[in-house]
Amino acid sequence: MNPTPKPLDAIRRVLHGKAPPPPIATLLGFTLKAIEPGRAVVAFEASERHANPLGTLHGGVLCDLADLAMGWAYAATVAEGESFTTLELKINFVRPVWESKLLAVARVVKGGRTVGLVECDVTDDQDRLVARASSTCMTLRGDAAKGR
Repeated sequence: MNPTPKPLDAIRRVLHGKAPPPPIATLLGFTLKAIEPGRAVVAFEASERHANPLGTLHGGVLCDLADLAMGWAYAATVAEGESFTTLELKINFVRPVWESKLLAVARVVKGGRTVGLVECDVTDDQDRLVARASSTCMTLRGDAAKGR
């Protein structure tokens, strides 16, 4: 059995309050609720402060929520000394949100040696689908992973 990859250890420190979350999570109010290799759950409470000019939750905030969850899910699969980058991000908005507790559940659908596919469902406090996102990620190794 392989040892737990170091990126997963770092994310678990965030989960247990032993390390600060990324600045974007703090800025927007995202909270990591669960992490395991290939899966992450992030919570968020949408309020009027996150509204677009029409009064509903801004799509960019929903995209940030899904992106963070998918990034953590993928990062939890890379080995020590590796990193990753997002090659593509897509989101479908299926229900408007005004004020609600949201849950983003991300999972690695297909992990490969270099490229992986991640999906995320965002649901509201009534367990209704609000958005579905997908991301293509590329694992970085060696010099490409340094400093990332």
